[in-house]
Amino acid sequence: QVQLEESGGGLVQAGGSLRLSCAASGRSTSGRASSSYPMGWFRQAPGKEREFVAAITWNGAGTYYADSVKGRFTISRDNAKNTVHLQMNSLTPDDTRVYYCVTSGSVARLLANDYDYWGQGTQVTVSS
Repeated sequence: QVQLEESGGGLVQAGGSLRLSCAASGRSTSGRASSSYPMGWFRQAPGKEREFVAAITWNGAGTYYADSVKGRFTISRDNAKNTVHLQMNSLTPDDTRVYYCVTSGSVARLLANDYDYWGQGTQVTVSS
């Protein structure tokens, strides 16, 4: 199976930046490497539903963002290193969430919050 591990979360002041990273390893049950799938990020607060943040196609040619983060966050990937990143700028307290790295069989499924694999999450806290 595919394993995803997030890192880079922490505590920042409003207006600050963080760069999240996700390391992927293993293969899906179909035998495809993790680099062959679209990947993305979602976030979740306690007692709330998971919220789509960003997604990127397998080759990095296409990116997708939630309206709430568009223009502030940038998703990227490096398939040679099996990593995906989320650069988070102009952070506000409303961005305080646990952020999860996810992957799925298609971009459409990612955008629908239908994931095949996800990590344990990394906490992002933004102080006012």
